[in-house]
Amino acid sequence: MSAAEETEVIIIGGGIAGAGAAFEISRTSKVVVLERESHCGYHTTGRSAASFTENYGNGIIRRIVLASRAFLSEPPAGFSDYPLLGKRGMITVARADQLDLLAQDLEAAQALVPSIVVMTPAEAIARVPVLRADYLAGAYIEPHSMDIDVNGLHQGYLRGARARGARIVTNAGVNAIDRRGGQWRVETPAGTFLAPTLVNAAGAWGDEIALMAGVRPVGLQPKRRTAFNIPAPAGVDISEWPLVNDVGAEFYFKPDAGQLFVSPADATLSPPMDAYAEDIDVAIGAERLERATTIEVQRVSRSWAGLRTFVADGSPVVGPDDEVPDFVWLVGQGGYGIKTSPALSRVCASLIAGKGFPDDVARQGVSLDDLTPHRLRGGESQTRQVAS
Repeated sequence: MSAAEETEVIIIGGGIAGAGAAFEISRTSKVVVLERESHCGYHTTGRSAASFTENYGNGIIRRIVLASRAFLSEPPAGFSDYPLLGKRGMITVARADQLDLLAQDLEAAQALVPSIVVMTPAEAIARVPVLRADYLAGAYIEPHSMDIDVNGLHQGYLRGARARGARIVTNAGVNAIDRRGGQWRVETPAGTFLAPTLVNAAGAWGDEIALMAGVRPVGLQPKRRTAFNIPAPAGVDISEWPLVNDVGAEFYFKPDAGQLFVSPADATLSPPMDAYAEDIDVAIGAERLERATTIEVQRVSRSWAGLRTFVADGSPVVGPDDEVPDFVWLVGQGGYGIKTSPALSRVCASLIAGKGFPDDVARQGVSLDDLTPHRLRGGESQTRQVAS
């Protein structure tokens, strides 16, 4: 039997959250990332809509995105061979029965993103000619919404972490976790690993990891989101179309490598699993697209699904557990984990290093109280004794 590998920080999960954390934590600590699959980013990270918008998610999410934009706009030298953000824009549309909702949404949006402006239906149709004039009653545009190169960001994190000495171990699903003598011991098929600090970046499996470690779960709720590609309308150049988003969260669509990416914006509760698209959800998405546009869906090129994992208040869970402080949470990013990863990775690394909450994130109106697992436990903290 080989000896256990000792390190300073073990990160469970090699998706965007774990990779970003490894990139930042490895600046000051020795890191091992444990990924259960054969490659990192297999689950939710690899199934993202790849959209950077500051006008999606609750108020905390939107502020974290504001704190992440600088990194995505100008990543460190050598981080990526290509820009991480590309011009796209996002139009939010409404039917006549949704105009009150559109007005409320617009007011909240402009409070954080002043560049968002109203469009007339005719202006929206001029940008996306397939929108139906008899469907569209109102719209606004976020002109600086962007596409994100998700793979470029994810691989940049992993490459940067490796350059600082981090180890990325795949096929390393966690079989057991315990803590003795101030050390976490994590057993996997790829070996046993020891470290004083454990970061839970396991996405939909985050509560399962907590239970294995003897830590109280935070109530993670994985929700399935479906997407599919269809061919672009014949003879139409869709490359400059913005993302089109329904104000009632019933659908969205955008150009995607010469095809259209479509989602019914579903949020179906699911156990942690390798999610797949249900035929009924694809059919619902196609019907909603046909109702709002002149497109007739005759063929679906590909369909898939991913899990977006939330807690009760919709905000991420980041920071040391209030009962077991050497167990650090980095979960609950919902569908926003790609665009929030720069800021949340720095928050996680700064807290582990004992440097407190990052000033630039705090300036956006986010505090540790907004993210800590303690907020989800009714204000109760019953510090537990971990065997030593």
